[in-house]
Amino acid sequence: MSADPSHVFMATHDRWIQHPGGRIFTRTWTPGAARDGNAAPVVLLHDSLGCVDLWRDFPARLSQTLGREVIAYDRLGFGRSDARPARPSLDFIAEEAPEYFACVQDQLALERLVVMGHSVGGGMGIHAAAQLGARCEALVTISAQVFAEDRTLEGIRAAREVFRDPKQRERLARYHGDKTDWVLDAWIENWLDPGFAAWSVADVLPQVRSPALALHGELDEYGTTRHPELIAQLCGGGGEARILAGIGHVPHREQPDMVLGLIQSFLG
Repeated sequence: MSADPSHVFMATHDRWIQHPGGRIFTRTWTPGAARDGNAAPVVLLHDSLGCVDLWRDFPARLSQTLGREVIAYDRLGFGRSDARPARPSLDFIAEEAPEYFACVQDQLALERLVVMGHSVGGGMGIHAAAQLGARCEALVTISAQVFAEDRTLEGIRAAREVFRDPKQRERLARYHGDKTDWVLDAWIENWLDPGFAAWSVADVLPQVRSPALALHGELDEYGTTRHPELIAQLCGGGGEARILAGIGHVPHREQPDMVLGLIQSFLG
């Protein structure tokens, strides 16, 4: 169904986006002969501990499967992007779209696009899609959260204990370098802050004018199936929830062929 990018022509291009807070790293994957020049590119938003490299081969496979350009970027403070001196505010999910995503969109001259986000990147993607209006052709969320559910917070507390192990921090440092402690703090302390308890994107979803596909693993340790159900129910452009049996929080890594097939079918 989907092509192995190691056996097809695939061009990648890295570019730095200039932002007042620092440089933002982006990578673009462009398929070869199968490219549809009229198709809007897909922009990926990573999860709380993620970065461009942690998408692994998924962007290349997605680009080849869809025949579209795929663009991913390291949020400021993550991966190759410049460090941030302070922890993000408790409004960091809402702030990503107007403050950073818009900067990437503008400097890459993206007129039309598909927004796709994993985990917290899905919440950011919802804000971005609402902000883009008709310029967003479709929204895809993977394991996104709509509100701060008990299971989400329990999963983060468990992860906090895991990352007390220096070996686990060293593994994360391969991707974030000396920003690793900041990355962990930005995730754990913000989500567990009492002031974050009322956070939700439920009121933003009706502002999304494009159709949405919400993919969610049945065994996701960071959220129940209530999240994709709400995305499908509340999205102003109409939504579809797909619950993936036997899959956890990272469906595109656990069952990439299935995920690629569902996205390809959704986008037509």
